[in-house]
Amino acid sequence: MTATLVVSCGGKKGAYKGDSATAAASKKSKKDGMKPYDKVITKDAKSDEGLFTVHMVDDKYFYEIPDSLLEREMLMVTRIAKTAAGIGFGGGKANTQTLRWQRKNDNILLRVVSHSVVAADSLPVSIAVENSNFEPILYSFPIAAMKKDSVTNNAVIDVTDFFTKDVKAIGFPQSQRSRYKISRLDDSRSYIDTLRSYPENIESRHVKTYLASNPPSNGSTQSVSLEMSNSMILLPKEPMKRRYFDQRVGWFARGQQDYGLDAQETKTVRYLDRWRLEVADEDMDAFNRGELVVPKKQIVYYIDPATPQQWRKYIKQGIEDWQVAFEEAGFKEAIIAADAPSKEEDPDWSPEDVRYSTVRYLASPIPNANGPHVSDPRSGEILESDINWYHNVMTLLRNWFFIQTAAINEDARGVEFDEEVMGRLIRFVSAHEVGHTLGLPHNMGSSVAYKVEDLRDPAFTKEYGTAPSIMDYARFNYVAQPEDGDVALMPNIGPYDKYAIKWGYKPLPNLTAEEEKKVLDEWILEKAGDPMYRFGRQQFGVVDYSSQTEDLGDDSMLASSYGIKNLKRIVPNLNEWTGEEGENYDDLETMYGQVLSQFNRYMGHVAGNIGGVKETYKAYGQEGAVYEHAPRDKQERAMEFLQEQLFETPEWLIDQEIFNKIESDGSIERIRGIQVRTLNNVLDFGRMARLMENEEVNGREAYGLLEMMTDLRKGIFSELPRGSQIDRYRRNLQRAYVERLQFIMENEQQQLPAAFRAFAGQSSIDVAQSDIRPIVRDELQTLLRDTRRAANRTSDRLSKIHLRDLAERIDMILNPV
Repeated sequence: MTATLVVSCGGKKGAYKGDSATAAASKKSKKDGMKPYDKVITKDAKSDEGLFTVHMVDDKYFYEIPDSLLEREMLMVTRIAKTAAGIGFGGGKANTQTLRWQRKNDNILLRVVSHSVVAADSLPVSIAVENSNFEPILYSFPIAAMKKDSVTNNAVIDVTDFFTKDVKAIGFPQSQRSRYKISRLDDSRSYIDTLRSYPENIESRHVKTYLASNPPSNGSTQSVSLEMSNSMILLPKEPMKRRYFDQRVGWFARGQQDYGLDAQETKTVRYLDRWRLEVADEDMDAFNRGELVVPKKQIVYYIDPATPQQWRKYIKQGIEDWQVAFEEAGFKEAIIAADAPSKEEDPDWSPEDVRYSTVRYLASPIPNANGPHVSDPRSGEILESDINWYHNVMTLLRNWFFIQTAAINEDARGVEFDEEVMGRLIRFVSAHEVGHTLGLPHNMGSSVAYKVEDLRDPAFTKEYGTAPSIMDYARFNYVAQPEDGDVALMPNIGPYDKYAIKWGYKPLPNLTAEEEKKVLDEWILEKAGDPMYRFGRQQFGVVDYSSQTEDLGDDSMLASSYGIKNLKRIVPNLNEWTGEEGENYDDLETMYGQVLSQFNRYMGHVAGNIGGVKETYKAYGQEGAVYEHAPRDKQERAMEFLQEQLFETPEWLIDQEIFNKIESDGSIERIRGIQVRTLNNVLDFGRMARLMENEEVNGREAYGLLEMMTDLRKGIFSELPRGSQIDRYRRNLQRAYVERLQFIMENEQQQLPAAFRAFAGQSSIDVAQSDIRPIVRDELQTLLRDTRRAANRTSDRLSKIHLRDLAERIDMILNPV
């Protein structure tokens, strides 16, 4: 028998003062009292039946709440549906909270429930959990009327003020209020737009106008108006059986502190976000024999009627591509794509109904798509998901596909692709976003499983795609060369995806969640050591050189070399491949910018190897290290690559036939910008810390900080021993180098905000007490000597002026006044 959980709110013990609107509502309750039902819900009421019956009487909105739904837990998801210009795009979550409706005398209380701290109610500690975590009252509603008969006992409450007043938990987030200096809500410009009830949820849309002294747009109004969306969803009576999280398999998960565990410390248990896929009783024998069965309830995605007709089939294909992965979990037809019914077929169908998951097509210039989902906090059960598909994602796809494949792929040469080509790209993005809604995060460690040379092999790529997981950012095959033939250009649902879906979704009948752990661990160990099944988390700041975004293959230097060869083939053809008779040169400018962006990505991929540390999640009992420094050879080759491809002036990017059509100036600054970004990336405090750590741990086998600094200086100042002429691009780079060393001498490492530390890869170091500044000082002293000698040696006047200036700058750093 499963024990009931006592859940807490995580708030402070004692009464909760609440919003001013709550206090006003309480006074109103005492004054007005309850009235007969027909005096409140009059014959003129417009009623919408569903989870609660929603009534509209004149300009007032009422909920009619059955007593059977009191104390039931519900999930409130608050989103910004429509934003003011300058804030971003609609659809982003502002708040998610679990609520329960509770009667207290003549009031209905809306209380906030938390599942972050729990204990089984059969244990004595559950009393302490309950007493220490009192559920705050979000709002108090006076009962306006009761509807009683032999069947019903419903409380009627007025919810108008709840949505029109400034109840912060369902309005504009506090962080945004601070940014735009919002003082208060303007009631006269705030109202309820719609309030609709469905069988399992209630959807509200309300417009809020806030007075703001620093609005993001339309400054003359001194205000911000936006439309908020609140989805209140009834949670299942019986939570789904959990499946516990393991960091060795990538999965969206949630956590609870469980005080009821047999442990001498507080333990956090984490469990997966996943759909409730179950085997029907009548199919259990077939499932146990290894036959594929249709799940009791399929995952169905409906295509928004606003989606252009020509793209619908490709979005559907991307959804149903996941069927092969669910077959590994024992299901057939587990995920289905369908057109939304017409008004004639189902007049009540709505994408806001929580029973339906929808691919929403949004007419927006945002070049993006995303796949959020709503989950039951008690179990991780995904209740609903809407994939947001912005029209301009096609622009993003065009740019990527052009820059990464046009050198070998005639279909990518142009500013507008054939329908079939664009359709295949849409299918790829659709499948990737659906993966997120199934519970899978990005697996940035996937693409490193393939050898770079294998990506040039038609047979290999046709079978395996460009990465073992479509959840990596392994976009398109920039490695393949024109002579390689008919290679595959993008990833599909790969070996890792099938493995992960099996691990997360395959039913294990008659086992408890705790008993499942042993079986799930065995599945992981079966694949341990095989790079195709490795999970590498997404980083914000690269520490793990093998889990980078947008990269391909097991060797950044070799892959990037092939990529640059292809960019060099594209640049001379840009004018021809982007030109349309009678049009201006906007597309040429855009695509040249894309060339620079792709080139910059390659530099980032390579720089990540210097001071890089590979992270391979393991558990007790598994052999080998979790963290391994990049091999010396790999780091040395990365430094050589940067010197040859970037710090030596990349003259192939300097094309006057492009510049004279798109700008009056700017090419010098662009090259400088790329060089300086990469230089500062290499001379990052965290990277320097890891180089020293590597040297301390691995001794002579390591590529240490002193060696890296010497190689970097010698490469960037290679003209000095020979007294050679130094071109303008190199002069800019050399000055940037000296400025960066000055920065290192004068600054400490900037600490990230606490909220970002868990996500960002930053190696912390006390710069002043480390070897960094002594090494940098020595480099500056060496460079001071070398620049003075070279200034006397060179015959080029600008080079001489430059070197004398550098010497002066260095002297001021070493000997400040």
